[in-house]
Amino acid sequence: MQTGKEVKRRALLLVGIISAILLVIAGGTVLSESIPGRSSDPMPTPLPAGTLLEDADTSNMPSWTRSWSNTDFSRRTVNLEELISGGVPRDGIPPIDYPAYVDIHQGDTWYEPQEPVIQVSVDNVTRAYPLQVMTWHEIVNTEFGDTSVAVTFCPLCNSAVAFDRDVDGLETLRLGVSGMLRNSDLVMWDNQTESLWQQITGEAIVGEMAGEMLEMLPAPIVSWEAFKDAHPEGLVLSQDTGFNRNYGTNPYHGYDRIDQSPFLFDGETDDRQSPMIRVLGVERGDEVRAYPFPELEDNPVIHDTVGGDPIVVFWQPGATSALDQIEIAVSRDVGMAAAFNPTVEGEEFTFVEDGDVFKDEETGSQWNISGQAVAGPLEGEQLEEYVSGAHFWFAWAAFQPETTVWEP
Repeated sequence: MQTGKEVKRRALLLVGIISAILLVIAGGTVLSESIPGRSSDPMPTPLPAGTLLEDADTSNMPSWTRSWSNTDFSRRTVNLEELISGGVPRDGIPPIDYPAYVDIHQGDTWYEPQEPVIQVSVDNVTRAYPLQVMTWHEIVNTEFGDTSVAVTFCPLCNSAVAFDRDVDGLETLRLGVSGMLRNSDLVMWDNQTESLWQQITGEAIVGEMAGEMLEMLPAPIVSWEAFKDAHPEGLVLSQDTGFNRNYGTNPYHGYDRIDQSPFLFDGETDDRQSPMIRVLGVERGDEVRAYPFPELEDNPVIHDTVGGDPIVVFWQPGATSALDQIEIAVSRDVGMAAAFNPTVEGEEFTFVEDGDVFKDEETGSQWNISGQAVAGPLEGEQLEEYVSGAHFWFAWAAFQPETTVWEP
């Protein structure tokens, strides 16, 4: 049973989160309008995964659909009642459509070594997307050579996901913030068809594109220092975004300290882990697994098999939370993790922690958190990186209910 102090603390945190969302919308000015509340009606039973409703009934639509006149609501893979307003109008949290990048030297004037960044490598181009910027914009539409990419971050789920924006049969999608949430996760939209897309899965859930999947790309959250060490010639998203935002501050102050139900989440939380615990989620073939960060801290190298594929997970301290203190740079250290194929030239290697690096037992080479051999006989080799995500447990379990949880 909650004490009066606990109830008051949670209420204050929720008020703070609501204010944070309004602050993000306004770009620094708290608005007086309130966020629409959740319906008192029970949530409908979710559709079985992969179910596409075509020619679905559109006679009794939720009120929020009125502002989506070009969306084909007769095609969907979810019940519309599962989507709720986050209090944000369409693109009220503005994506960055024309990003600018700077080199490491310029980035050092803005970003502290321990600050978290999303690391994305495509077509021999590697860039960092600092969460101190992503928290205020959530989506960056960009190009990596010939590949069109969307780099996304949902603060309410701590989910960083990168996508290829090219879908067969369509021109390149421009993705934006719809203003809707499902299971507390960002729901995106595209300009071309006004379909709605689930950020954490990459699935089109409503509209002409319903049932389509965006291809996910590896996008681990690492520290700025780790990014620089691995990619000294890499580029970083500039703070010169064209918007006036208080970059470096966390508008969701204290959010990841909530140890009960997360904000704007109507589902049942999976009690195998605390809702706000970070887990590294990995999906390979038909198998899904979560590696809780507390277990990773005790076991910084984990060898496993998921979906028939060998996997090695690295964890390392040195990256702060973007959702803890007001100043991200002084927030608590939550560490960083990534998943790789441990096979090098056809041989499956065994890795162990070795101080601030990792070492393979076969050659004694040293490897970093980005899966690069930085010293020894294999220096210069790169492990194949698997798509993974350091999400909050409640979100991973909501979208991957069949997930197993790694145990030592």
